[in-house]
Amino acid sequence: MASVTTLGLGKTMEKKLHAVGIHSAEELTEMGSKQAVFRLKEQYPGTCVVILYHLEAAIRGCGIKQLEDDCKADLKAYFKQL
Repeated sequence: MASVTTLGLGKTMEKKLHAVGIHSAEELTEMGSKQAVFRLKEQYPGTCVVILYHLEAAIRGCGIKQLEDDCKADLKAYFKQL
């Protein structure tokens, strides 16, 4: 199982993901960015929508600026209802 850092996420995010039960890149990819940020928001209330964008971009293998506008809008709408 590959570390989440192989997706381009940093060590701090890796520690936070571990704290919410996500221990590998495969687990994050399987779970998806929305469920991952849901868990993060429960444990770390200061989690912001940009974290959701970064997780989605990491799963897709692109940079945050490469996420389509409709994808960002969908993620933002999801985040607002948390």
